[in-house]
Amino acid sequence: MALALCLLFDSRTDRLVRELWERLEARGIRTLLSHTHGRHHPHLSYAVLREWDPEAVRAAVARLPTPGAIDIPVQGSLVFPRGRVSLACSVSSDLATRQERAVLALRSTRADLHWHYATGRWVPHVSVATGASADQLSVITAAVSDVLPLTLNADRAALIDSGTSELWPLDGVP
Repeated sequence: MALALCLLFDSRTDRLVRELWERLEARGIRTLLSHTHGRHHPHLSYAVLREWDPEAVRAAVARLPTPGAIDIPVQGSLVFPRGRVSLACSVSSDLATRQERAVLALRSTRADLHWHYATGRWVPHVSVATGASADQLSVITAAVSDVLPLTLNADRAALIDSGTSELWPLDGVP
């Protein structure tokens, strides 16, 4: 499985993303509500690790600056390979700097960083649908458009094991 360093959202944002997932599930479209163990949290991942030393990762993340909550505007939807659809988040200089710092800290632990999260390759997104068919894409993009414009507020952060949904909250928001 994988370990992700994630931004988590305030209660309003969390509710909005979960409501979007529920609307899509009601239309027969799989979201993180029904993906794998079904205990996923709405989130934005700074980094995903495929192999890691838990102690080293926790220590590196604890040393990151914690400037606090961040607002993330959503501009539309993204379609990734294998039918994955996400909210398309704007990349402010603040968000990019935070993600780059996180990647540098995690790489210092010799963890195996998934290449999609490497500096210069990262596309900030919030997962909406998993494994959608081509016929479902118009339904998904219409559902996303219905909630735009949208600003996400990330006011918490955590390390999350994607295989178990185990979550280790961080003291601040890197």
